[in-house]
Amino acid sequence: MNESPLIHVVDDDESLRTAVLRLLDAAGLEAIGYASTGDFLLNPPPDRHGCVVLDVRMPGPSGLDLQAALQRLGVALPVVFLTAYADAASTLQAMKAGAVDVLAKPVDRDTLLDALRRALARDALQRTARDEARRLRERFDSLTPRERQVFDRVIAGKVSKQIADELGIGERTVKTERAQVMTKLGVGSAAELGRLAERLAQLSIQ
Repeated sequence: MNESPLIHVVDDDESLRTAVLRLLDAAGLEAIGYASTGDFLLNPPPDRHGCVVLDVRMPGPSGLDLQAALQRLGVALPVVFLTAYADAASTLQAMKAGAVDVLAKPVDRDTLLDALRRALARDALQRTARDEARRLRERFDSLTPRERQVFDRVIAGKVSKQIADELGIGERTVKTERAQVMTKLGVGSAAELGRLAERLAQLSIQ
């Protein structure tokens, strides 16, 4: 990705938060610190490549509460948890909710940087997938109502004559509309059109 990552460090322990920020700075990574869940939520992160380093236990809403809030708000930044009180229940909850890792305090430098590399790689993949989905939706939205009718019938396996009969138009018109559909959607065959339709169906569920 072209933009540099931004890492958000949320921990009420000022000395640890400062130490992590210094570690990240020494590693050439840009980072911002927050003293609490509320501090983070009152300063929403920009839509930028990155991840969150998050303490599990904090005064007020916990790190697990913030992880849930991020999901509700549609903030897809991957989370790496730090905790001085690792227990099976909270670790399982964090991982089931999509955390990249749950690390014990005090955290080893290389262990933290490895987890952050994995988190940033996940974020890059997620952003690429979202961009591809957005472009696909834009191409599909560019189809006219008639082109969508032809699209639906082509992916159902119907030939031009059947489509023409169903829509009450000429076969030549169907072929023209079909060519337009393929041009707009960037495909070269009915098989590719079928695969694209499957992808569109997946996006509608997500």
